[in-house]
Amino acid sequence: MPRLKLTDTAVRAIQPPPAGQVTYHDATLPGFGLRVAAGGSRTWTITYRLGRRVRRLTLGRYPRLPVADARAKAKTALSAVALGRDPAAEQHDEREAATFKELVADCLDRHAKPRKRSWRADEWMLRKHVPAEWNGRKAAAITRRDVRELLAAVAAETPIAANRLLACLRKVFNHGIRWDMIEANPCALVERPAPERQRDRVLSDDELRRVWRALDAESASNAALFRLRLLTAQRGGEVRTMRWEDVDFDGRLWTIPAERSKNGMAHRVPLAPAAVAILRALPRIEGSPWVFPSARGAGGCRRTISKAVARIREASGVDFWPHDLRRSAASHMTSMGISRLTVAKVLNHVERGVTAVYDRHSYDAEKRQALDAWARRLEAIVSGETASAKVIPLRA
Repeated sequence: MPRLKLTDTAVRAIQPPPAGQVTYHDATLPGFGLRVAAGGSRTWTITYRLGRRVRRLTLGRYPRLPVADARAKAKTALSAVALGRDPAAEQHDEREAATFKELVADCLDRHAKPRKRSWRADEWMLRKHVPAEWNGRKAAAITRRDVRELLAAVAAETPIAANRLLACLRKVFNHGIRWDMIEANPCALVERPAPERQRDRVLSDDELRRVWRALDAESASNAALFRLRLLTAQRGGEVRTMRWEDVDFDGRLWTIPAERSKNGMAHRVPLAPAAVAILRALPRIEGSPWVFPSARGAGGCRRTISKAVARIREASGVDFWPHDLRRSAASHMTSMGISRLTVAKVLNHVERGVTAVYDRHSYDAEKRQALDAWARRLEAIVSGETASAKVIPLRA
């Protein structure tokens, strides 16, 4: 192999071989060389031994990478070899490392989609708030400073959204660690950018009346969706994914399957006569199993109600969010004398401890009595009556 002192003058003077390629080794820095191909390309390399194996690392092309810079890179790489590292393997791993976009896709496909009904919300949040520039970057190259700067920008407009984004990013990077795609989570030790308080808003009788009446201006589907949330005290996602096959009109019972229940437990919801009437009045779309199908077609259930919420808030003059309806229904039921245990059963809250294992009583009778009484009380509120409704519990 030819050996010469690699300088700009020497490199420019080298003529390409008639075929194949020739490597010129530097006379002053062992392992440093220039590979010249028949086509005229000139590529800087280092050659080194790792155990019994001979390894080659490409540094860059001349003249894009000048001689001085190539020599400096070669010295750095050879120093790493002296410390027992393998620069060629590290370069390969860097090239093969997942980008942030690939990490997100893997997290959604492998973790979120099989386990979370709300995976589309995570996907939307990342697409909305994360800069497009992140997608092409290696996931391992995202730093804690990058995360903090992103959260600060989001928090300047929507503080709580910044908190949700941090939680989502933390899960994505933890997924990368779990599947050996990255070594560290840049969200570690990053605090939520905005303080949060648990919302405890309960709508008064007057506010419930105004919200209910504001629903008259909404479409039949929107009005039914909100009124059923209030009458049944169930979660918004569970109401939106209600299927006709899960509703027993004769038995006045709605069964929420385990796969669509937030806590993964099937739940029977007795339907008050008012709830049954609302459901019977809704039209069925041919080919759609959903009580509240998507406006884009019969292929799926409702995904968002944000625009409807904004209209109802403005029309009613009531500062509320949809989950306040569930909380309000629960609070009004307890104020009527319904036991907290029965209300917890209506809400399908998870019960902890040994008692939960052995207490298999369904509480269907108690839940039906509670929801029927609440429906009558709500009707009185909406009609402007002020008399309170008290409930005599079925059980002592």
